[in-house]
Amino acid sequence: MQIKRITPDEAKQELESKGGTIYLDVRTAREFDAGHVPGAKNVPVVEPDPYGRMQPNPRFVEVVEANFGKNAKLIAGCQKGGRSLKAAGLLLDAGFTAVVDMRGGFGGETDEFGQLTFPGWAPRGFPVAQESAPEDRYENLAKR
Repeated sequence: MQIKRITPDEAKQELESKGGTIYLDVRTAREFDAGHVPGAKNVPVVEPDPYGRMQPNPRFVEVVEANFGKNAKLIAGCQKGGRSLKAAGLLLDAGFTAVVDMRGGFGGETDEFGQLTFPGWAPRGFPVAQESAPEDRYENLAKR
């Protein structure tokens, strides 16, 4: 299945269009708290285990569906673009109908030397939020 990828510029335009699109931040709650796209909803696709190793979130698809439904217009985003691409695939495989991936994520794609090769949301100078409404945070979204 081909996953549609959009640029941060296209994501910003879509989110500002008031078309009801949701930015789904699939990073960890800790990453989300450090800064995110304003109005983003946080549902991690992976979470740290008690030893700090990242493990798939077994409730990822369930929590997204319970909160937004399979017909929600979703833009999946992470830190660099890898996790959100995986998350978009999981959602599309589960029957979601309007999911795209934001290339470059929040921080941007980097090469093997850590040099920025494709700026994400924050390096483009787009608005960044650190505060979030309780209903946007994973601990509350997971209760549904």
